[in-house]
Amino acid sequence: MTDPTDLTIAEARDRLRARDISAPELTEACLSAAQEAGALNAFVHSTPDTALDQARAADERLAKGDAPAMCGIPLGIKDLFCTRGAPSQAASGILKGFRPEYESTVTQKLFDAGAVMLGKLNMDEFAMGSSNETSVYGNAVNPWRRKGDDTPLTPGGSSGGSAAAVAAGLCLGATGTDTGGSIRQPAAFTGITGLKPTYGRCSRWGIIAFASSLDQAGPMTRTVRDAAIMATAMCGHDPKDSTSADLAVPDFEAMLTGDIRGKVIGIPREYRMDGMPDEIETLWTRGREMLADAGAEIHDISLPHTKYALPTYYVIAPAEASSNLARYDGVRYGHRAKLDAGDGITEMYEKTRAEGFGAEVKRRVMVGTYVLSAGFYDAYYNRARKVRTLIKRDFEQVFADGVDAILTPATPSAAFGLGEMAQADPVEMYLNDVFTVTVNLAGLPGISVPAGLNDQGLPLGLQLIGRPWEEGDLLNTAYALEQAAGFVAKPAKWW
Repeated sequence: MTDPTDLTIAEARDRLRARDISAPELTEACLSAAQEAGALNAFVHSTPDTALDQARAADERLAKGDAPAMCGIPLGIKDLFCTRGAPSQAASGILKGFRPEYESTVTQKLFDAGAVMLGKLNMDEFAMGSSNETSVYGNAVNPWRRKGDDTPLTPGGSSGGSAAAVAAGLCLGATGTDTGGSIRQPAAFTGITGLKPTYGRCSRWGIIAFASSLDQAGPMTRTVRDAAIMATAMCGHDPKDSTSADLAVPDFEAMLTGDIRGKVIGIPREYRMDGMPDEIETLWTRGREMLADAGAEIHDISLPHTKYALPTYYVIAPAEASSNLARYDGVRYGHRAKLDAGDGITEMYEKTRAEGFGAEVKRRVMVGTYVLSAGFYDAYYNRARKVRTLIKRDFEQVFADGVDAILTPATPSAAFGLGEMAQADPVEMYLNDVFTVTVNLAGLPGISVPAGLNDQGLPLGLQLIGRPWEEGDLLNTAYALEQAAGFVAKPAKWW
């Protein structure tokens, strides 16, 4: 009999509905797996009582025969999502002890659909990072290892805990957030599927903000079908979020036919970067061939402002972060520094923020404050906003010319070792986002699909970028790519 933790969401849904397994049994199997996987440091707050209560309630709905697709499915929730009564501290010391009295819209939607929360997942502090090495909880660890090498690898970031948990079979799916690639990059590093919906498709209410015009929640799952099922439950209009789109959410799973005959797939020449590893170039070529064999038309396209995407992102994102993080001051909630006699409110702010924020968060707040300051606002922030418009226009032109989706690499390399990327040079780490940040700047949907292994036995992913609000079509193209790639590899258990 298949280990319950090896089931996909679709398989588990069918078995739960057939009463081959109960929701509490499935939940207990995942709780046990998570408890045994301490070496991965993926789960940082376990909520077994909540999970089993939700599982029993899901079982009652299943017994009545009208349960939604996510009913009884055990999930991990990224620590960025506020969950009522459970620790929600964005992997930051400044929010230590914070337990919200409210539920984020996305998690509420999932719970309304009967999903089960196993606990909160590790991440980079305030979602700022590409390797899950900035967390107050310590590093999350990738369940994959290089052949013949025990070096611990990064699961990517910022949704590193989510990626590690799904890849290791600790949960059937997980929530992630994507500000510059933080769903797609860790998905590629761990051999799973990660979907970033169109900006505005998922509510941001109750998700601790990093960069408000870029942040978007999405599902991290083992398969494209699972991503479609979970996205259908997560997406939808929310009047509490002024950027939430008032659009109907289709049944994304029902749109998975695998038929992409006649679809036009664009290959952007600007994504062929100098120094791109041969394994990434080879995978990209293979992906192009697989889509062509499935009946798609392949067109070379140009996105001329791509070269400005990284500097634009690393002006806009820190600027918005510096504004969003100004609320963490030790006055109302979270950490407050101990003060010396004679200290005033200014000293309280300074000491609290110095103690509570990690180095990467401080770096981005400083950069953001600088680019928004008088004398530099026009030179940096306003100019970045104008370039962002040009990047968005590039995509609009390509889609207007008939392209249905764009195929690119998801990452510039496979997962690297924890500590291997020089922390002294943050720009080197920022380059991990080179293929993903354009999608956030343009507000488009994007998905990473596992497509192969490199010569060290590590997973590599391909990215598909879709038209705005057409996640169903994008998921179907990703489904065709997934079927052609036939990726079934799993990490060998060492933890």
